[in-house]
Amino acid sequence: QVQLVESGGGLVQPGGSLRLSCAASGRIFSINTMGWYRQVPGKQRELVAHITRGGYTYYADSVKGRFTISRDNAKNTVYLQMNSLKPEDTAVYYCNADLVLTPGRGDDYWGQGTQVTVSS
Repeated sequence: QVQLVESGGGLVQPGGSLRLSCAASGRIFSINTMGWYRQVPGKQRELVAHITRGGYTYYADSVKGRFTISRDNAKNTVYLQMNSLKPEDTAVYYCNADLVLTPGRGDDYWGQGTQVTVSS
């Protein structure tokens, strides 16, 4: 069974840091783009950052300079280092990956979500 498993969420004070991890498991041929989204109640899920297999990155303007996305292709894992956290970063964070289970076809997979709360 193919799945994305996230870890690393929690409660942190403003200005603090957290590191999220997401590991893909199962019979996976390869992984294309991996990324992180976030969602707060009543709002649409928004893209926070993504990274291609070759290491090209994209960040939402709201997190540029504070968040860093990285991946370990050997471990099928993507990370999100979040620094200088603000209360407005509070959300459920979801891992997303374009998984290739058979050569030539990629499909979208999502993790279960991990809560990040920034509060004093």
